[in-house]
Amino acid sequence: MNDKIRFGLIGYGKVAALHARALRTAPHCELVSVSGHHQEKRDAFAVQWGLASRNSVEEMVKEDGIEAVVITTPHPRHYHDAMEAFGAGCHALVEKPLALSVSETEAMIRESQARGRLLGVISQRRWYPSCQRIRKAIDDGFLGAPALGQLTILGWRDEPYYRSDPWRGSWKHEGGGVIVNQAPHQFDLLCWYMGEVAEVYGGWANINHPYIEVDDSAVAAVHFRSGGLASIFISNSQRPGLYAKVHIHGTSGASAGVQTDGGAMFIAGRSGVLEPPYNDIWTIPGQESMRERWQKEDATFFSGIDATWYFFAQQEEDFASAILNNGKPAVTGYDGLQVARIIEGIYRANEDKAPVRY
Repeated sequence: MNDKIRFGLIGYGKVAALHARALRTAPHCELVSVSGHHQEKRDAFAVQWGLASRNSVEEMVKEDGIEAVVITTPHPRHYHDAMEAFGAGCHALVEKPLALSVSETEAMIRESQARGRLLGVISQRRWYPSCQRIRKAIDDGFLGAPALGQLTILGWRDEPYYRSDPWRGSWKHEGGGVIVNQAPHQFDLLCWYMGEVAEVYGGWANINHPYIEVDDSAVAAVHFRSGGLASIFISNSQRPGLYAKVHIHGTSGASAGVQTDGGAMFIAGRSGVLEPPYNDIWTIPGQESMRERWQKEDATFFSGIDATWYFFAQQEEDFASAILNNGKPAVTGYDGLQVARIIEGIYRANEDKAPVRY
């Protein structure tokens, strides 16, 4: 039996190059082809990475025998590309966010199940050691039940960033701003820790980016089915960028948190990971002194890897292993649905001036 899953890429932009690098290093992944609509750009990408260049996922299946795809196209295309992949018989691992609406996300989940294919969404920060410590602390009962969450992003995106790709900054081609592009990683962590989203209320603004149509800032309150609450405070309007953090406070009175990003957040193809993520809050009795040691360990670890693609490889290896073992990936379509509820909830609440319940 073949112990590698044959992958194709749908999309050939900046983040696709990082996924190509990651798939080349994952032990049970084999990247063989790329598809997309712009032949000249697709062919150049294929030459760069030694891949076959195909017109469609169906052609990748027929000519290259691919079994799974990583979808890296702009956000509004995720739904279409995933449904096409399922129709061709492929498993689909989709860049964040999984889709721009709850209805699209639910349809993707239904189709993947009907076809017997796996669906996952890129959430590579779950593999950060500092993020995994929080999940383990919850699983071990050190926080009691997660009761309060705080999600804060104070970042920056400049005009050259929005001009770097023609789809950025528009409702039609990007589908939103900081809510759909920068925040989904932290939304995913928040839901990983707090559980299923039940209600969202919030609003958005454009504070200092007059050259884009979409949001650069938002605030929201989230209720979870568990009874937990969370606040969301996100912005791309703080030059040159401060940090992104997720904090969890439990019924035991203990707290655990992570700074996932420091300074100006990572931009695929333009910058690296500036600061190693670390646990910035940790008040579990008997473990308070561990925070400083962990920070040193994590800094050493990150100095020895290229964090722009290393954690993609961890998630892609997990996805391939789930296919090979008839299992479930660590991040599923159901996880992507929770993020879609937050995204859609903020936009709908801003328009309707009322909470959105799920």
